[in-house]
Amino acid sequence: MKKKKKEKSKKKKPKKIAKTRVTKKIEVKPVKFANKNTYTPEEKIEIKKIKKQQTEKKLYEVKNFVVYPKHGVGKIIAVEKANIGQIEIQFYKIFIEKEKLTLTVPINQQINLRRISTVNQINKCISILKSKPKIKKTMWSRRAQEYDQKINSGKIYELAEVVKDLNKNTDLIADQSYSERQLFEKAYERLKSEFEAVLKTTPEEVQKKMDKALGRNQNIQAPE
Repeated sequence: MKKKKKEKSKKKKPKKIAKTRVTKKIEVKPVKFANKNTYTPEEKIEIKKIKKQQTEKKLYEVKNFVVYPKHGVGKIIAVEKANIGQIEIQFYKIFIEKEKLTLTVPINQQINLRRISTVNQINKCISILKSKPKIKKTMWSRRAQEYDQKINSGKIYELAEVVKDLNKNTDLIADQSYSERQLFEKAYERLKSEFEAVLKTTPEEVQKKMDKALGRNQNIQAPE
């Protein structure tokens, strides 16, 4: 009896047969095209329409002089179109002579531009330059910020006021710091460039006119 038990225990267990995966071959039938303009769903081209910018009437034409507040007087050299993000935009190209800079201003943002002043407005500016400067007794940092805001406002009368107040040939300003000089030169050149465009005269003649109104010494070199 013991021998039989041992014989039974010696019997080997049947090995597990590994299952093999059978891959089916899928036949891909060629796509038949009815004509050259037929596409499969994967190849279908989506055509997107370009949206046009909201139409707004142009206020300025090529060769017009305009004032861009942060850069001063410029001349419109072209009116062009471009596609930006599926939107067709029409814009002005404005050349700023003093800075040798070309700006691109969309027509729907032309509200940021203004026409150059009239002769009467230039005469008013000359009167402002002849008047006495108004110097506030506040800290220079605050005054400098106010002057900078006036310069970049694009308003010619405010520009003339900055030139008048920072003119170093007055009794109230004996010396100028570097920052005062920088602001004065910036305002002086902005005002001078508009005088040139309106009066249609040479830079030298405009400089004489402004310096005379300011009471500046003609021997002192004007800011370049």
